[in-house]
Order: sequence, then structure tokens, then C-alpha cells
Amino acid sequence: MPNLAVWTPRVLSLLRIMAALLFMQHGLMKLFAFPGPQPGVPSPLPMILVVAAWMEVVGGGLLALGLFTRPVAFLVSGEMAAAYFMAHFPKSFYPALNGGDAAVLFCFVFLYLAFAGGGEWSLDATVRKRP
Repeated sequence: MPNLAVWTPRVLSLLRIMAALLFMQHGLMKLFAFPGPQPGVPSPLPMILVVAAWMEVVGGGLLALGLFTRPVAFLVSGEMAAAYFMAHFPKSFYPALNGGDAAVLFCFVFLYLAFAGGGEWSLDATVRKRP
């Protein structure tokens, strides 16, 4: 069996990119109804959701590029924790029943990225390699 550990930094980058693009989609759905309106989100958006949506779009974009990965991931991890406890948890204790499973997953993936960094394929890694 080949040594899979050599792929760890690259697979970390793939996890970061895919999670960031999926996360960005939630912000785009709130702000621009692209690729469609986000189910369950009121219209017009309350100010707190406008702020959250911009955090998702800008934070997701920065994470997709791997730029400022650690601080941005920490910030949006906190956003997802707050979103879960404010919007989902009051409906039910169980994430599968309250619709908050994506928020929980984003929270912990981004928390991991705050500690692990952006991986090999990130602008953070490119900047670190400069002389």
C-alpha cells in the first residue's frame, strides 16, 4: 500500500477549496438568490443575515484561495456556531431534525482549518515560500 501521508497537504487543500465553495454558495443564495433562493431565509434579509451572507461570500472566497486561511477559518467557524445555536438549535436538539447539520459540519471543518492551515495548494503556502 502506498504511503498516503505524502498526499495529506494536497487533500487538505482539496477539503478547504470544496468546503469554501459550498460555503460561499450559502452567502450567494442569501444575497443574490444564486443559484436560487436559500430555503427558509426571510425576505428582505434582516441586517444580521446580510452580515452573515457577506462573511460567507468573502470568507468563502478567501478560503477557496487559501489566503489568510487560519484567521478567516476561525472567524467563519464562529459564525457557523452562532448560526447553529441561534437558528437551528431552538427547533430541536438533533441537527438532522433541525436542519443544522451543514452548519455543524462547516463549523468543525473550518475550526480544523484554523489549526491546520490551507495546505500545499494555497496562497498562504505560496507567500511563505517566497525568499
